[in-house]
Amino acid sequence: MHDLELYDLTIIGGGPAGLYAAFYSGMRDMKAKLIEAKEELGGRTLIYPEKMIWDVGGVTPVRCERLTRQMIDQAMTFDPTIVLGQQVCGLERLDDGTMLLKTETGERHWTRTVILALGRGVLKMAKLEIEGAERYEVSNLHYTVQELEVFRNKRVLISGGGDSAVDWANELEPIAASVTVVHRREHFGGHERNVKRMMASSARVLTPYAVKQLHGNTDGKAIEAVSIAQVNSDGQLGDTAMRLDVDAVIVNHGLRGDFGNIVNWGLDMGEWDIQANERLATSLPGVFVAGDVASYASKLHLIAGAFTDAALAVNSAKQYLEPEAYRMAYVSSHNPKFKERNLALGVAEEEA
Repeated sequence: MHDLELYDLTIIGGGPAGLYAAFYSGMRDMKAKLIEAKEELGGRTLIYPEKMIWDVGGVTPVRCERLTRQMIDQAMTFDPTIVLGQQVCGLERLDDGTMLLKTETGERHWTRTVILALGRGVLKMAKLEIEGAERYEVSNLHYTVQELEVFRNKRVLISGGGDSAVDWANELEPIAASVTVVHRREHFGGHERNVKRMMASSARVLTPYAVKQLHGNTDGKAIEAVSIAQVNSDGQLGDTAMRLDVDAVIVNHGLRGDFGNIVNWGLDMGEWDIQANERLATSLPGVFVAGDVASYASKLHLIAGAFTDAALAVNSAKQYLEPEAYRMAYVSSHNPKFKERNLALGVAEEEA
């Protein structure tokens, strides 16, 4: 291992849980590295840059894009090592108890502990399963909403029934010419408050319906209409279709995640998660978990919950390395690590 640098902690995943773990590990005086499979940090928050986030404690409503930037800035506070574009696939426990992580492209990383902040794995949008749909992805078939203004004064059809579909309907309803939501089930999976808001708006909601056919314009480059059909009790589409003229189609049929070879490490795993105890420890010694991938009795699937998971996992990793260490770091208001930073902030505020 002479060619590798040994880290106290390696965090796998650069979403909210991984980013906060990178920050909090600095409060615990741990030498940390974060490895992200994609070429940018942010995890699932990158998919919904225009969405408004309301449920992070002490943070007034903020666009997801801005929250992502703030989380990344916070993660860099103690200068962790950041590695992008590498997907970890292998774990080898060495004779001295340290671990060697291997990536799909052959890189190696040496660490004493690991936090798996995998979210739902390497995510890909579930595509619309209609022949020829891919041709419209360069024009007006969308799998995410990057800019709301793109849809101003347009007739928008949204296919899906989860949080994102509901949120997009609520965000677009005030600015689009019309919003139609089709969902193949009677009930929506989004937060109750947001579903009620959508149902009370001018958005047209059709359930149980699904997209049956896309109709291209004369040059075949864009969708000009969509045929939808009712979903029968057996899950199949009925023969009778309703044609709707549209300017844009947004599809949110969920995300498909891939954990890669991590599923073969011997972890106690479900289909979408990894079992942990109340200290976020997994079945593998020195390997901890945080964020959406963590499963334990009181799990909270919110960004705020991911932050708590991250702190608990870091504290557990610290005590795994140093059993006599305090169970948690001093809070920032009393932590000497922030003394000089607070003074600098005070000077900056006075100068402003």
